[in-house]
Amino acid sequence: MSAMRVVLIADTHGYLDPRIAALVADCDSALHAGDIGNADVLAQLQPRGGRVHAVLGNNDTARQWPQDQRELLVSIPWEAHIALPGGELVLVHGHRLPAARRHERLRARYPQARAICYGHSHVLADDRHGWPWVLNPGAAGRARTLGGPSCMVLTASVDGWQLEQHRFVQRNPRRRALDPTAEHARQRAAAAHR
Repeated sequence: MSAMRVVLIADTHGYLDPRIAALVADCDSALHAGDIGNADVLAQLQPRGGRVHAVLGNNDTARQWPQDQRELLVSIPWEAHIALPGGELVLVHGHRLPAARRHERLRARYPQARAICYGHSHVLADDRHGWPWVLNPGAAGRARTLGGPSCMVLTASVDGWQLEQHRFVQRNPRRRALDPTAEHARQRAAAAHR
């Protein structure tokens, strides 16, 4: 296989932004790093290659999913190891690790991976300064998108991996602009949650 385009998403909480769904359609595979929210989100992931991998997040519980969709939860793992051209990508939600030194802990736990994709914090993070890479695509829905819905597209080949970040303008006309002090406090809280 030559190059493979893989979209990385997380934290949809029951809603997939349609602009991200459009990006998925142009990829070979879709990986969801947890807090899916319902089966409808997974059904909207329609990559051209048809491959969809997802892991559970701390909010993917029977109590929080629609009653008629709860059976699907038993088939979704807590972590996944996906073989891609040029290496392995580990997919986890990340909520079981404390925010302090999370990237360091993920690297120690999965040293064989080329990249680790996690969610939970809703904060877009592209940490390619160490090995393996640690990536968080941010939130791909409406909840706590911290600047707008986001995702990443990984192009994986035996010769190398390239990563694109995508962030879209938040579509919520009812949301009032935050004052600078509140925005600064929100950013500090988000950074502490990583």
